[in-house]
Amino acid sequence: MSAASLVGDILRRSGLSQAELARRAGLPRSVLNAYMRGNREPGADALLRIAGAAGVRLGLEERRPPVDPQRASFILNQVLGLAEALPYRPQAELAYPPLKDRLGKPAPA
Repeated sequence: MSAASLVGDILRRSGLSQAELARRAGLPRSVLNAYMRGNREPGADALLRIAGAAGVRLGLEERRPPVDPQRASFILNQVLGLAEALPYRPQAELAYPPLKDRLGKPAPA
């Protein structure tokens, strides 16, 4: 969640106007508006003041990894196994197109 969406969510939950929330938090309304639009990033102290003025409590939660490590390991092993099963045909030389100058003529070697 971005700081802008967090400040917007605090404002919605408070039921206050933007001007009233800014006044209670001790901030200019233009600064609160800049936070909400993402033009400025509030510091932790500003977020706490805004939340406190809205009567909302901010808290921290333990973040869970988006992917289960055991499942990710299983899938990775499957992919690597499939990659090893692919036929390997080494090429003797890389096939790059010949270089040309600005006029489209072959460049000297």
